[in-house]
Amino acid sequence: MASSEATAPPDQSAQVTHGVNPWLIAAAVMLATFMEVLDTAIASVALPYIAGSLSASTDEATWVLTSYLVANAIVLPASNWCSLRFGRKRFLMSCVAIFTVASFACGAAPTLAFMLIARVIQGAGGGALQPLSQAILLESFPPAKRGAAMAVFAFGVVVAPVLGPTLGGWLTDTYSWRYAFYINIPIGILALYMINRFIIDPPYISKAKVAAFDRYGFAALVIWTGCLQVVLDKGQEDDWFGAIWLRWAVGALVVSFVFFVWHSWRNKNTLVDLKVLKDRNFAIGCALIFMFGVGIYSTVTVLPLFYQELLGYTAFTAGLVVAPRGLGAICGMPVIGYLSNKVDPRFLLTFGFLTFGMTTLYFGNITLDVSPTTLLLPILLTGFGLSFVFVPISTAAYGTLDNKQIGNASGLFNLMRNIGGSIGISVAQTLLTRRAAAHQNDITGSVPRTGQQFQNAVGQLQHSLSGYFGPSNSLAAAQARLYQELGRQATNWAFVDVFRWLSLLCFFCVGIVWLLKKVKPGKAPAGAH
Repeated sequence: MASSEATAPPDQSAQVTHGVNPWLIAAAVMLATFMEVLDTAIASVALPYIAGSLSASTDEATWVLTSYLVANAIVLPASNWCSLRFGRKRFLMSCVAIFTVASFACGAAPTLAFMLIARVIQGAGGGALQPLSQAILLESFPPAKRGAAMAVFAFGVVVAPVLGPTLGGWLTDTYSWRYAFYINIPIGILALYMINRFIIDPPYISKAKVAAFDRYGFAALVIWTGCLQVVLDKGQEDDWFGAIWLRWAVGALVVSFVFFVWHSWRNKNTLVDLKVLKDRNFAIGCALIFMFGVGIYSTVTVLPLFYQELLGYTAFTAGLVVAPRGLGAICGMPVIGYLSNKVDPRFLLTFGFLTFGMTTLYFGNITLDVSPTTLLLPILLTGFGLSFVFVPISTAAYGTLDNKQIGNASGLFNLMRNIGGSIGISVAQTLLTRRAAAHQNDITGSVPRTGQQFQNAVGQLQHSLSGYFGPSNSLAAAQARLYQELGRQATNWAFVDVFRWLSLLCFFCVGIVWLLKKVKPGKAPAGAH
């Protein structure tokens, strides 16, 4: 049994809290996390409105999302060095201030160029918020209470992407897309006040001796994350490897990534210490959070698309239909907070991934006849299951690390989730396009135009439409209507394929879960919480 268990390091939370109630610290860092994650989802709903207002095409407007994600991904691994160099509290407050001011600039942007510059600055400010918040939260609670603390953190990370489309759609329809950015201003001001009031740097940060900035590692990080995001964003549009420039981008991505890994593993005092991956639980946790990012971001993106593209729902209505996922996550947080310190994280993860997989498999039976309430219960259960994934992954991954390792590990952990999300969204969109084309060919082959079934359908439609278009024009109108229905059915099957493949990914994760060692929390020293 000893080989399958791991003991957590001793409690050092008193050095971080200095007598402050750790739940006040949790509220302060959750505000910053919630604001950053919410903004990632809320802008996607307003994208068509941003394009129209700034005289840009839809393709050009996608850089509003891409520029943010690139800047965000670059800063994530660098957050630990910056917090040691400048002080974690000071750096966190600076990031919140930059994010808040940049949010105002995004809302007030008069041109697309101004918007992109503001979004890069906003992404740079927001990139460090998640790892810093997670590190502070984990250090502020003793090992025995970290599960409950991570449940609070998961509220921001899991619920915000679900509430984002609904809130963004309502603000855009009721007021303007600019308020999707202005909403960050009061949240940012409150977060600044609470961070300044309740958070104190622990001794190992305030007394840290910081090495010189790893410019080679940072340069490689900028190149491979930037190339990855451009390839994912433009790959399907330019037929992936059919475009010569994209092959060069992939080549630059591979070379810079290999150099980054070699440099970060071989040298000391690098931007990202990859040797933390020697810890078995953390390495497996990173793999699981990567696949979790693929699953959750794909599902959150694909399901609203089904309602909007095939059923004709507005952005706000589609957001309302999928909102029960957030309610399910909210209901799951108290449960997981209670169970996390009493049940082996591996059992909780198994339940979470199985629930997520079963509900996603249920989505794989979706048809064009669904009502707004047909998927209410599965969507609710998906959110409930997600809370049983995010919290135990963090508990198991960080459970065997020392406090001094958590800052570096948190940046790497969150980077893996974000990259998984970016890859998942891109792959899902590519599959939807290509599987729809394949299914359209299959349907056309099984129902030939010369067949009796097709001719009967055309005749019935022609008779129905002759009163609107006249006898001479009704044939073309009937054929156009059938072709439109052919596209809808083929696209529906493509959505079915994506959901079923996502469910297989969840079931695969169940097997990976049992490679984790059981985390056995250490006993808190006298005088600790």
